[in-house]
Amino acid sequence: MARIDLQNIRHAYAPDPKSDADYALKRVDQSFDDGGAYALLGPSGCGKTSLLNIISGLVAPTEGRVLFNGDDVTARPTEKRNIAQVFQFPVVYDSMTVRENLAFPLRNRRMKPDDIARRVNDVLDLVSLTALADRRARGLTADEKQKISLGRGLVRSDVNAILFDEPLTVVDPQVKWELRASLRDVHRRTRTTMVYVTHDQTEALTFADKVVVMYDGEIVQVGSPADLFDRPQHTFVGHFIGSPGMNIMPASVDGATVRLGEHSVPLASAPRLDASQKLQLGVRPEFVRLSATGIPATIVRMEDAGRYRVAHLDMLGMPVAAMLREGEAAPAAPHISFDPAGVHLYADSWRVDLGGAAQ
Repeated sequence: MARIDLQNIRHAYAPDPKSDADYALKRVDQSFDDGGAYALLGPSGCGKTSLLNIISGLVAPTEGRVLFNGDDVTARPTEKRNIAQVFQFPVVYDSMTVRENLAFPLRNRRMKPDDIARRVNDVLDLVSLTALADRRARGLTADEKQKISLGRGLVRSDVNAILFDEPLTVVDPQVKWELRASLRDVHRRTRTTMVYVTHDQTEALTFADKVVVMYDGEIVQVGSPADLFDRPQHTFVGHFIGSPGMNIMPASVDGATVRLGEHSVPLASAPRLDASQKLQLGVRPEFVRLSATGIPATIVRMEDAGRYRVAHLDMLGMPVAAMLREGEAAPAAPHISFDPAGVHLYADSWRVDLGGAAQ
């Protein structure tokens, strides 16, 4: 197992980059603690797979260093980094049985047959493939083949890290839940360093102890699922995390008050701001209140999500979502107010510390 440090990583796929716009990864400094479970989360094109490939050695960074336990491995090829990789589409040997697929990397390392059998049996049970152990992979479903691929990443006990690149893309939704639970169980038992790339917030938040949110080639926040939901440090995090995401509204500030048109929203304190900064108010739908007083709004549509409903409203020409708890009715002529516990101010997309400066 290893601690992984990325120092001043920048990467451009085209030669001779001149500006930030030329870089797929603009500037990344990030550490993955030994034994941690991390998710790299973000939309397509944000740089998360590029970052994973730099960790694995499939891509050499344009600038910066990769360290494993303090040892510079930037120039070291993938096969010398002692990692396991699980890719988006299953990579298996169709002519081998499930058991042989799992045993293959262990035989290459000349483990004793009894040790191989014991380890393979443990992983077969872990990924629920015991009943298929002696079936050839050729006739298995995509779900079952990806379980083999996952199992082959888990079967080695000596790896520095296991890297997952969108491993559940081809897996049935119900099986996804089971495999995520299995991965969490494996991590708790082995404390292997795991880095998991996904664009799916549910996968990231249920798998990882810490989620690394990426946007436009940069890391915009690292934190626990609770951190990302309660204190999104960037408007992208507020928008991307949550269903529906955070309401982001253009605003101005007068002392300890946010102005939305003719209406005002109190802040905990007066922030220090630069006059040139673009200001936005951020409030999650869970903290939007509908009542007979406040800022007038019009209901555009209602969305039934089972235990709660989401009211989509027009407020001062801006779309606002409000979450209605079970049994809560929407007023015929709704007005909007915000729970102070859920009010965030952003300057140039970054959250402002209401005790002082933008952060």
